[in-house]
Amino acid sequence: MQSTTSIMSCRRALWTTKLVAAKSGKRRRWQKRAAAYRLVQMKVRKLQRLIPGGRRLQPDRIFSRTADYILQLRWQVNVLQALSEIYRP
Repeated sequence: MQSTTSIMSCRRALWTTKLVAAKSGKRRRWQKRAAAYRLVQMKVRKLQRLIPGGRRLQPDRIFSRTADYILQLRWQVNVLQALSEIYRP
């Protein structure tokens, strides 16, 4: 009778160990996803602060607004370079 009890106890311990290992694997995957999500959120917030009017934009619209802003900045650089060529002594 003792051998049956000890076998059952060993099986239960093994099952518990496997269950804990499976849960910790899921927990690690969840933690990695959560960390990646937080990193993306942080980058979006930084981008919202850089773009004029970006704080009131939804995160999905901020990317198109960023592209427009980059084009505007490039245009300004080109204009300033042209003006500096014209007014060079």
